[in-house]
Amino acid sequence: MSELLEVGDRVVARARPGEQVEALVLRSSDTEVRVYEGEIESFSSAQSHGVGVRVVVDGRQGFAYAGTLDDDVLAETVAEARDNAAFGEPDEFNGLAEPDGVPVAELDLYRDGLLAVPTDDKIALAQELERAVKGADARITGVESAEYVDSVGDAAVVTSTGVRTSGRESACYVAAYVLAEEDGDTQTGFGFSVGREPADLDVARAAADAAERATRLLGATKPSGGRVAVVLDPYVTAQFLAILGATLSGDAVLKGRSLFADRLGETVGSDRLTLVDDPTDARAFTAGQTDGEGLATRRNVLVEGGTLRRFVHNTYTGRRSGAASTGSAIRSGFKSTPGAGCQALSLLPGDRTQAELIADVGDGILVQSVSGLHSGVNPVSGDFSTGAEGLRISGGAVGEPLREFTIASTIQKMLADVVAVGSDLEWLPMSAAGVSLVIGDVTISGA
Repeated sequence: MSELLEVGDRVVARARPGEQVEALVLRSSDTEVRVYEGEIESFSSAQSHGVGVRVVVDGRQGFAYAGTLDDDVLAETVAEARDNAAFGEPDEFNGLAEPDGVPVAELDLYRDGLLAVPTDDKIALAQELERAVKGADARITGVESAEYVDSVGDAAVVTSTGVRTSGRESACYVAAYVLAEEDGDTQTGFGFSVGREPADLDVARAAADAAERATRLLGATKPSGGRVAVVLDPYVTAQFLAILGATLSGDAVLKGRSLFADRLGETVGSDRLTLVDDPTDARAFTAGQTDGEGLATRRNVLVEGGTLRRFVHNTYTGRRSGAASTGSAIRSGFKSTPGAGCQALSLLPGDRTQAELIADVGDGILVQSVSGLHSGVNPVSGDFSTGAEGLRISGGAVGEPLREFTIASTIQKMLADVVAVGSDLEWLPMSAAGVSLVIGDVTISGA
């Protein structure tokens, strides 16, 4: 890590009087293996490093990046960013982050062991997963994909305004997508396991989950339309939270793309609803010690007991909104400038299992999966419509499988109609955690 900080120091040392200069230095190693019928279908292993440089002068911002850390290239990159700033539009809110006194959390996010795992062992994990899925149930007729994915990343941010931080993370997962068939009906299912190193992964559980999700939908029929209570599977809840989180960013608010603009302090959901963005939770797949501008990440309570408490901000959106950064600058890599967004969303869990929630519901639908969610949501009005499949809930127990029905509502109504949050919080290979969620009144259309 000291090497990356030293590179950042060399970049920032080139700042001229009146300039603010930032260097984001990244180094990463990534592996992806996919197998089919026991053989390698695709394999990729890549190492990369690079630097992104921002220069701010008199409210004008310029940016440039390079995929090498050689001194002469660093000098050229700073000069290019400086030239780009000269052509930028002046904005009084442009400026780099400054230390804000929030300490960087000590998080256990890195495992040396991941880099030491031989490639053959990673391939073997994907092959083991495929075999386990095939053996989980006689009705499993095919495995669309069985894959192993990992990533190790080092990052450092140094600025002329006093920020000098770094972080290191590792993560991996296995995932299977399977086909089940019975009496001419074919259904699909998936399962996965996440961890910081391969030793954390539970291949048997990933295989069993994939087989169960596929086989329990065999023989599914279309339900009749109406208004029913639904229980969202944790994976479905996580997808909705990702949509919700996007509407709670300072970027979305300032661009007029959020249904929650101007609603701080108002009731926006059920009093059972507390939504937190906490990248300092080491259980989160996307946890991190620092954000894309080098500030310490922190626990941000966005909705508390149904009341909207805050949006997430980077330095720019915070200043422009009259607030401050919430340590929520996000970047897709050294080739991009920072935006503002949620990093590790979760609902405060309740104290009841999914089975207990289903028993409480009595009659309704367990929604196992949704399709087309991102394209079916209007972030300004909150309207959404998405395809779904799942299981009927009858007499407090799971019943027959259901397919090809549509859920239609608004984000506002869904949040207001939250009846209960489950205890089964589960971090997924994405920026939101899953948990079973009971919505008391949802309109569905089917047969």
